[in-house]
Amino acid sequence: MKRNKHISLLIMFMVSGLCVNAQNSDSAKEDPMLTDWANLARFHEDNQKVGLPVMGENRVVFMGNSITEGWSYAMPDFFAGKPYINRGISGQTTPQMLIRFRPDVVDLKPAVVVILAGINDIAGNTGPSTQKMIQDNLASMAEIARANGIRVVLSSVLPAWDFPWKPGMQPAEKVIALNSWIKTYALANGYIYLDYFSPMVDDRLGLKAEFTYDGVHPNLAGYQVMAPLAEKAIQQALKK
Repeated sequence: MKRNKHISLLIMFMVSGLCVNAQNSDSAKEDPMLTDWANLARFHEDNQKVGLPVMGENRVVFMGNSITEGWSYAMPDFFAGKPYINRGISGQTTPQMLIRFRPDVVDLKPAVVVILAGINDIAGNTGPSTQKMIQDNLASMAEIARANGIRVVLSSVLPAWDFPWKPGMQPAEKVIALNSWIKTYALANGYIYLDYFSPMVDDRLGLKAEFTYDGVHPNLAGYQVMAPLAEKAIQQALKK
């Protein structure tokens, strides 16, 4: 009787385990963050269609988060008729960008990459991030680009006083600290530093109200400030 009872309990545990595993498997299928954390699938087909640059094409890839992604929607004329490719994905942090940097940047063979990243790390979108963690990921992207003959533009993070999706995190000083490192690192390594912060910051170290709709993301007026600065930085990079 004891033996039969033990066998029955073992079967129950095995069945329970199978049910849990099945539920976890179903959850993984439903949640792309569990199966494609870096969102490699997002631009997979688009990257296949892009092909290699033609002779004389100074292709530029913009790598970033929602601020980069939103640029194509708020100000599509900036990209129209130019060899500019937008590879921004909303909500992403620097470790996610680092994972997809080869397929979404290197494999497209650009002359220049413009990297704008770090604000979502400060917000903790994919977990807590130290300044050192963000710096390491930005440096790794820049080094991968350089190793593949791609000129690098490192952008300052835009000012932010607060996050509407995570209020109370006091990001302003963290943004300033990260930008200070980005500028120093860029100049020390021969990269172009693109300063969006200075012309867009307000008196309390947040994003000027006229340039944003939520305190973090630029509106059309914000992108109109950013566009000529980006163009100038790209031209500087091409001359290197």
